[in-house]
Amino acid sequence: MRGCACRGTAGFAHMSCLAEQAKILVAEARENNLAQKAFLGRWERWFTCGLCEQRYHGVVQCALGWACWKTYVGRPGGDLIHAMRVLGNGLESGGRLLESLAVQEALLEMQVRSGVNQEGQLATKSGISGCLTRMGRKKDALRMDRQVYAGLVLVNGPLDQNTLTTVLQFVWLTLSSMCKNSPSCGHFFESGSPKAGVRSAIIIS
Repeated sequence: MRGCACRGTAGFAHMSCLAEQAKILVAEARENNLAQKAFLGRWERWFTCGLCEQRYHGVVQCALGWACWKTYVGRPGGDLIHAMRVLGNGLESGGRLLESLAVQEALLEMQVRSGVNQEGQLATKSGISGCLTRMGRKKDALRMDRQVYAGLVLVNGPLDQNTLTTVLQFVWLTLSSMCKNSPSCGHFFESGSPKAGVRSAIIIS
């Protein structure tokens, strides 16, 4: 399969090999007690190519999401939370939006019960909003973005990049909802939303 920006023979790999590589890297990070930033860098192998550093997409990201879930399901603590995030994002990338939404909502509930920090919960809420937007449920996405914005103001302040990006998403959703029945401006919003920016900017936690 191939699902990144690599070209030539470097762009082909067995799905099982990618999954095994990610599994080994995360296990080594645990064994060596790496710092949080380095540890999260190892986790990125579950959804990012180690050569071109581009995120996998489509069915490849979806398949790796399932492989990640199967690897860590039943394990307590952070590994399962990370695995659920990888699975939710993979399902969304593969176009399986209803399943992705269910996984991300379950992830948020788990984070709340486990006392995961506010940044981690906000990242999940941002992902839920993006999924709702792709499903056409813009009013529900707006409600979630309001929660994300309020949380980011408390955590990072009103002028932080993540906070401002969420404001842009909020404005985009509001305007697109207002213009959905207007032929003169509706086409402006057909290409998508800026949601990817805030989702990539908020840290994985």
